[in-house]
Amino acid sequence: MRTIDLRGRELSPADMLAAVPRATQARAEALDTAARLVDDVRERGEDALREQAERFDRVVGHAVRVPEAHLAEALSDLTPTVRAALEEAIRRVRLASAAQVPAPQVTRIGEGATITQRWQPVSRVGVYIPGGKAVYPSSVVMNVVPAQVAGVQQIALASPPQADQDGRVHPTILAAAALLGVSEVYAMGGAGAIGALAHGVASLGLDPVDVVSGPGNNYVASAKRAVAGVVGTDSEAGATEILVVADAASDPRLIAADLVSQAEHDEQASAVLVTDAVEIAEQVRAEVERQAARTRHSERVAAALSGPQSAIVLVDDRAAAIAFSNAYAPEHLELHLADAEEAATVFTSAGAVFVGDQTPVSLGDYMAGSNHVLPTGGQARYAPGLGAYTFLRPQQVVSYDRDALAAVRDGVVALADTEVLPAHGEAIEARFTA
Repeated sequence: MRTIDLRGRELSPADMLAAVPRATQARAEALDTAARLVDDVRERGEDALREQAERFDRVVGHAVRVPEAHLAEALSDLTPTVRAALEEAIRRVRLASAAQVPAPQVTRIGEGATITQRWQPVSRVGVYIPGGKAVYPSSVVMNVVPAQVAGVQQIALASPPQADQDGRVHPTILAAAALLGVSEVYAMGGAGAIGALAHGVASLGLDPVDVVSGPGNNYVASAKRAVAGVVGTDSEAGATEILVVADAASDPRLIAADLVSQAEHDEQASAVLVTDAVEIAEQVRAEVERQAARTRHSERVAAALSGPQSAIVLVDDRAAAIAFSNAYAPEHLELHLADAEEAATVFTSAGAVFVGDQTPVSLGDYMAGSNHVLPTGGQARYAPGLGAYTFLRPQQVVSYDRDALAAVRDGVVALADTEVLPAHGEAIEARFTA
């Protein structure tokens, strides 16, 4: 891991953003490629999807729309321990997601005048579940449960076809979908799958969705940008990020374990340590090298940790660590600090905050009850992670009776005349003239 030394420097907010380690070239290339793949699916539908499956997944002749028999088979073959773990994860995520659905609120503006604030679910959602370098039944839970809690009636799920499964979606993904009652599943992956969900594919019976959600690599995240405006999307949950803020009392072994755990996702994963304790930085570096060398995906981890997106950042003090973290706005923020509970209040920009050294990101990936589909690439400065609210539309329902309208009659007409929109005022007056 490279070192970025910010000690002894007065950095403006713009300077701080510039110092953040990012794989900017990789993201730019991903956006261009993803846009082409999405356009190809929009124009040529199933033919484009099959060509992309052969090119990227090494699969031909597969059933793009998954037969329901495959779902039932996968669920019956699911091992009891994995089923129990998924059922518990579902229970926990359902509890946390329920807290994200606001109750309707009625505001009485005056006698006979009310505005009701309500939250309506979208009708149809497309969820994307990655399946390249790993298998993510947990992501099925994280996407489907909040949509169900929000009240979405139709959920279509897409995941890449697997060459070692005869072109089927991975059976554990299918089992998780079946466990949640999702029967509309498609064996398609990457940016093309996002395009298919957004634009629909008539030959597959795939209708366009209203919202696309789900994590993926940088190509999947970029594809969401390409379809924005056609459909709603959650945040661009691209290659994973972890930022650990540590003090002199932290445990280098645990920090290294958490950095390596996220680096194993993808060669583009970002793993960053920020600390004002030089000794901790060096101890973590040594621990990372030791743990990375012995982990199963050591080559992938090494590539992620040596990339431009990963670093050990040295700062002067806590204030500088806070400023850096809030500028970086990581997907996952871990606070390995003696006063982590109190400090969490000032680390305000992150997809999710993990407080203390007994709350690793791995917990949030599976069983915390929080959602693991989170914004990457600095979007946590302004965008939330996935939740029930992703699938809800706030609406205002306005109701005035005649007397309430009469009370504001003159005001509406006056403002309409000021804006030189006289028909607006005339629409009000029409209600008071024979």
